[in-house]
Amino acid sequence: MKKSAFAAVLVAGTALPAFAADGEVNIYSYRQPDLIKPVLDAFTKETGIKTNVLFLDKGLVERIKAEGENSPADVILTIDISRLTEAKDGGVVQPLKDAKIDANIPANFRDPDGDWFGLTTRGRVVYASKERVAQNDITYEELADPKWKGKICMRDGQHSYNIGLIASMIAHDGAEATEKWLTGLKNNLVRKPDGNDRSQAKAIWAGECDLALGNTYYVGLMLTDTKEPEQKEWAGAIKVLFPNAKDRGTHVNVSGMALAKYAPDKENAIKLMEFLSSKEAQQIYAEQVFEYPVLPGAEPSAIVKSFGEIHPDKLPLTDVAKYRKQASELVDKVGLNDGPAK
Repeated sequence: MKKSAFAAVLVAGTALPAFAADGEVNIYSYRQPDLIKPVLDAFTKETGIKTNVLFLDKGLVERIKAEGENSPADVILTIDISRLTEAKDGGVVQPLKDAKIDANIPANFRDPDGDWFGLTTRGRVVYASKERVAQNDITYEELADPKWKGKICMRDGQHSYNIGLIASMIAHDGAEATEKWLTGLKNNLVRKPDGNDRSQAKAIWAGECDLALGNTYYVGLMLTDTKEPEQKEWAGAIKVLFPNAKDRGTHVNVSGMALAKYAPDKENAIKLMEFLSSKEAQQIYAEQVFEYPVLPGAEPSAIVKSFGEIHPDKLPLTDVAKYRKQASELVDKVGLNDGPAK
């Protein structure tokens, strides 16, 4: 089926967008469109190739499976290692060996089989109240210390950002120690996990908690938010602490890309992927989305640099990914999302 016929295809009762046939590349994305628009606009300006984005907050792999060989997806963009491995394990990507991409993206940020490639990283850090938290360093383990009882807030424990962190704890310390840590963390929560990372910064600003888990890039987005300027106040109330900076390093996750299995415009898809790995694109990500580039020599934005220096955990992301299921099971086992015992 040609792309001009896509609008006639129905998947799960939803019509596919009417993608045109020539000079375009079709992206299925777990990343919100506004976060990738600057870099996609730059790609179009440089190449003349239009990009079409279908944003899916869930069910991306299932959708491509249902579409089968008729899928219009050329490139998949994802938000973390779990989504990348999910796409690989789901059989909706194809391996790519490309000299430009391999030269730009270090080996530890790409799949050994060429099924996915990391683009940017973000630290899973601790947001701390500037007013009420005197210390400037912390460990993830310390979040279970009773001294923080009733002072920590966080988003859903089953969210992929938190599952990635918990999986890394299992990889480092084992399941038994991680279960004990999760129980301590649960006991220190001020309420049931709720909201998103920005909500946690707001809660600190409002005096509802003193510490929270959050991604680094949200701080930059809040500090520069012109549509909701109150978010600048939320971000201004917190300082970023990089956990375990003095030992194994801070847990990092990736945004990444993969070549869709049945990419109808493989040539343009590869052009886009090469561009996304380039220094130009990496700098746009750094300046516009406040993430850390994976390309050696590309610098994070001045705002991100102001948080301090990050020392990333060197644990391979593939090692993190293999413990994600166990991490999810532990979240349920300890009842993390039930919040602290009353």
